[in-house]
Amino acid sequence: MTAAEFFSLPAGPPYFQLIDGDLYMSPSPRRFHQKLIVRLVGILHGYLERKPLGEIYVAPSDVVFTDDCILNPDIYYVSRERAGILTEQGAEGAPDLVVEVLSASTAKLDLGRKREIYANSGVREMWVVAPKTRAVEIYRFAENTNEPFAILGEGDTLVSPLLPELVIAITDLFKS
Repeated sequence: MTAAEFFSLPAGPPYFQLIDGDLYMSPSPRRFHQKLIVRLVGILHGYLERKPLGEIYVAPSDVVFTDDCILNPDIYYVSRERAGILTEQGAEGAPDLVVEVLSASTAKLDLGRKREIYANSGVREMWVVAPKTRAVEIYRFAENTNEPFAILGEGDTLVSPLLPELVIAITDLFKS
């Protein structure tokens, strides 16, 4: 399937991603998955209100990487400098940051092919939030495309050169 065919599908739900020309659908995420997304969006939104460096978006929001690859990261951030990739539909090109919250039905894809696409397309950083282990893996693709830059657990803090002065306590992220 091509991007043109993908965008001719009826509007969801269900929502799909196009990966290497194949459609992928996943069930709705569990509540804790949603809670983590809401918590992260709240933190990022508050930060960007104080420091308007760019914008964040939440799935479902189509990010077109190639004609046969359209993904929906759980959250993505586009800096002001790269705002030209934003479209009415979502984005055409690599966001600066993508966040994927793992779930049983999507973990293999998120950590496999989607991570490869992000790494090879110009995404600068990826955060993989793992509810089961209560950890966050940080990938900085300019430094290494295959191994996490850091794996953060409870008691650690997440900082990113993309978002200066933002500090996220991992313990706070996973609180009940």
